[in-house]
Amino acid sequence: MRVPAHSVCTAIRDDIVAGVHERGGRLAEEVLARRYGVSRVPVREALRTLEAEGFVVTRRHAGACVAEPTEQEAADLLEVRTLLEPLAAARAAQRRTDAHLKVLRGLVRLGQERARSGRGEDLRPLGGWFHETLAQASGSPGLSALLVQLRHKAAWMYVVDSPAAPADSWAEHAAIVDAVARGNAERARALTAAHAARATAAYRPRHVRRPGRGRVSDSQHGVNTVSLQN
Repeated sequence: MRVPAHSVCTAIRDDIVAGVHERGGRLAEEVLARRYGVSRVPVREALRTLEAEGFVVTRRHAGACVAEPTEQEAADLLEVRTLLEPLAAARAAQRRTDAHLKVLRGLVRLGQERARSGRGEDLRPLGGWFHETLAQASGSPGLSALLVQLRHKAAWMYVVDSPAAPADSWAEHAAIVDAVARGNAERARALTAAHAARATAAYRPRHVRRPGRGRVSDSQHGVNTVSLQN
């Protein structure tokens, strides 16, 4: 059975984000095919997709390599995300379904319970699921897919400090869901913009390149933070 290229793409992307494939490192098709137990065809297709997403670059005499984001590219990424997440929340207030609301409220309830009990390590995936569900509730598949991609890239480019007051962060999530439930698009947009701005302060660049210099390394290595907490 032929393994779909999108499955191979997900596996390679996850490994890039986790630091398994180092920045600037060569991505040889035959090595990747052996690693993921597939032929070179889906690997080649996956590398093209990852190049379009910005995770991979093609270099003369080296072929496909893991990209090396600059400080400016990392900063631009967060700025774009802080602009698009409020848009998604506003659209969610207009287009959400009852099913979306049920999931969002369930995530908020669980997040608040875990924040009160001090189970901070369990909040990281919940935050990611919350924001992905909110994006899906926007009713815009293209916007939702872009936000998921931006979250992957943010996890790759940044180390995220846990919020000092996780209960406050989940109170903000609850307020956003309330605005979405009431169909108040402008309030949902404003609350999400404020939440995103506060969350950005917890982001510290990892392994980014300064123009004309080598990479700037962070003390943490190989940590997969795809499901960002905030």
